Amino acid sequence: MNAKADNAAPPPQEQPATRETAFGARLALGALWLLHFLPYGAIGRIGTAVGLALWPLARRRRAIALRNLELCFPQWTEAERKRVAKAHFVCVSRAFLDRVVLWWASPQRLARVLHLEGAVEEALHGKGSALLLGLHFEGMDAAWTALTLAARRPLSGMYTPQKSKALDRWVLDGRSRFHTERIVSRRDGASGMLRALRRGTPFYTLPDMDFGERHSRFIPFFGVPAATLDAVPRLAASSKARVYPVVARMLPGYAGYAITVYPVWDGFPRMAGGTLADLDADLLRMNRFIEQRVLEMPEQYHWVHKRFKTRPPGEPSLY
Repeated sequence: MNAKADNAAPPPQEQPATRETAFGARLALGALWLLHFLPYGAIGRIGTAVGLALWPLARRRRAIALRNLELCFPQWTEAERKRVAKAHFVCVSRAFLDRVVLWWASPQRLARVLHLEGAVEEALHGKGSALLLGLHFEGMDAAWTALTLAARRPLSGMYTPQKSKALDRWVLDGRSRFHTERIVSRRDGASGMLRALRRGTPFYTLPDMDFGERHSRFIPFFGVPAATLDAVPRLAASSKARVYPVVARMLPGYAGYAITVYPVWDGFPRMAGGTLADLDADLLRMNRFIEQRVLEMPEQYHWVHKRFKTRPPGEPSLY
């Protein structure tokens, strides 16, 4: 008998658990697939019930949401913040379950749910590069599906890899359904985005989360310094791309989503002599725009993320 084989270390014990996890993920996806056959209103009501059930159970995420709202809206009463945070949990759950429609329903059914408006033709089919500035409202996947469904040419977008292979495949397949050139992994950084933009491919990105201090600057968001990625003005300058904000709003009465492509941002980014003139001013303009949209629908912004996790040097944690 081979001595090397005899003395080999036993196989890792995590493998059975990994297989069980993968099986569980596939089972959950199968249940979600069955869910997409239900009427859209029924799926929305299930999402509402799930969100209300999670409110007392998801203590950590509830605490994060309430803290974010306290930092951004110190003038609100505690009752107001709780009301918005609880409504936010409903929006999060509904948006997650809405993916079964976005990623499995027919285009004809999607047309009844997704209502795209604004500077759509100019953003998707105008000359030159276009940077579609998606924002972390809970309808962000609805916005991407609506854009790719309406486009007559392929678009590219940003993607954060998932830990579960089955879930990762589901997300990638769902976001690649219609007119998609490539979904760029966030691990690839800005280089993948820049290549797409220089090819003239419209690119959908979501830059308004805290991804750490690297490639970020501390820019006020509701008066609180927030690590803000500087990718949008840099990419726009490097590719000469036009920038169009895109915001999805979850409609009342389970009527779907209104997705608005806002007019191009003139003079963005600020340039002088072929270089960026005022990066902080560009990022402040972006954050001010997000603030305005948040005030219109505060329950739909992604409050369960630690938006202020990264602090300027010497500042204590806010969580």
